[in-house]
Amino acid sequence: MNKIKKKDIRSFSLKKLEIFFQSIGEEVFRAKQVYKWLWQKGVPSFEKMTNIPKSLRVSLNENFFINNILIYKQQKSKDGTIKNSVKLHDGLIVESVIIPSKKRITACVSSQVGCSLDCSFCATSLLKRMRNLNSDEIFDQVVSISKQSKIYLNRPLTNIVFMGMGEPLLNYKNVIEAIKKITSNDGLGLSPRRITLSTSGIPKMIKKLADDRVKFKLAVSLHSARQSIREKIMPFSKNFPIEDLIESLKYWNNITNKVLTLEYIVWEGINDKVEDINSLIDFCKEVPSKVNLIQYNSIGNLKFKRASKEKVIEYKNSLEEVKIPVSIRISRGKDIDAACGQLANK
Repeated sequence: MNKIKKKDIRSFSLKKLEIFFQSIGEEVFRAKQVYKWLWQKGVPSFEKMTNIPKSLRVSLNENFFINNILIYKQQKSKDGTIKNSVKLHDGLIVESVIIPSKKRITACVSSQVGCSLDCSFCATSLLKRMRNLNSDEIFDQVVSISKQSKIYLNRPLTNIVFMGMGEPLLNYKNVIEAIKKITSNDGLGLSPRRITLSTSGIPKMIKKLADDRVKFKLAVSLHSARQSIREKIMPFSKNFPIEDLIESLKYWNNITNKVLTLEYIVWEGINDKVEDINSLIDFCKEVPSKVNLIQYNSIGNLKFKRASKEKVIEYKNSLEEVKIPVSIRISRGKDIDAACGQLANK
C-alpha cells in the first residue's frame, strides 16, 4: 500500500480546503472551521481542533502537516524587551523581539534567514541568506509574541514592525501573504495601520507596494541622503541611485497619500556634517516624511562609532527649523543584542 505524501495544510487556501473535504465526503463547512483554527487561533496540531470530529482529525493528520516554529530560547533585557530565538521546521534559526512601552506592545519580526543585503553596520548582514521565510513562519512569529505578551506582560499585542532579520521586499510574496493573514477577519484581525514594513530601499518593489494598494505603513532605512555615503555604508545601493529611491517614494506617496518614516542613524565622521543634514532636509522636502533618529548599536565594526548627543540634537534642531517632523528613538534591548541592527543569532 502506498504511503500518503503529506502536504503543508497552510499552503492551502480556504477554497482548496473545501475541495479537499468534498473529495473525502466531509461537509464543506468543516473547511472553514479548520481554517479558523489555523489562522485565527494558530494551533500547532490537529489534536487541538476541539470542534472537529476525532475521525476527521485523524484523516487530517494522515494527509497534512503543520510546520510549527519553536521558541527554544528567550532572553529578557533589563528594560523589559524580550528576544526569541525561533527554530524553524528545518532547524534554521531566526530571531523575533517583543518591545514593550507604556502605550503599546510591539512585535519585531524577521522575514528572511540571514539577509540578502550587505549593510555594513548591521549584524544580520554578516549572516549568509539561507532562505526566505514562508508566510506561515512569519505569521507564527506574531502569534507566539501575541501569546507571550499576554503571559509575561498581561497586555495584548498592539503593533508589528518588519524590522527583524532580512529585507522584507526581497521576500515580497510571502510577507504580503502573511500580512493578509494577520489583518484578515479570518486571521488575527489586526489593523494594517498598526503594521510598519521597513525596507533598505528597493525602488521597484516600493512601487509595487503602491500599485498593490497596501494599507500598512512604510519605513525606509536611509542613513544618508548622499549617494556616495550611502554606497559606502550600504554597498547594495550602488544599484539603486538615490534619485530612483526618491522617485519611487514620491510614487508611493502619490498613490497611498501616506507619510513615510525615514530611519536614520548618525555616526561620527560618516554622516555628521552640515552637508549631511542639508541633504536629508532636501530629501524630506521632496518626499513627505518624518524622521526617526536612531542610536547606533555597536556590532564590533570599528569603522562605525555613535555620534555625540550634540550632533544628534543638531540634526533634530535643523529638521524642526524647517518643520520636518523628527524624533529621537531610544534603542531597546541593547544588553541582549536585541536592538536595531543587532539581530544575528548569537
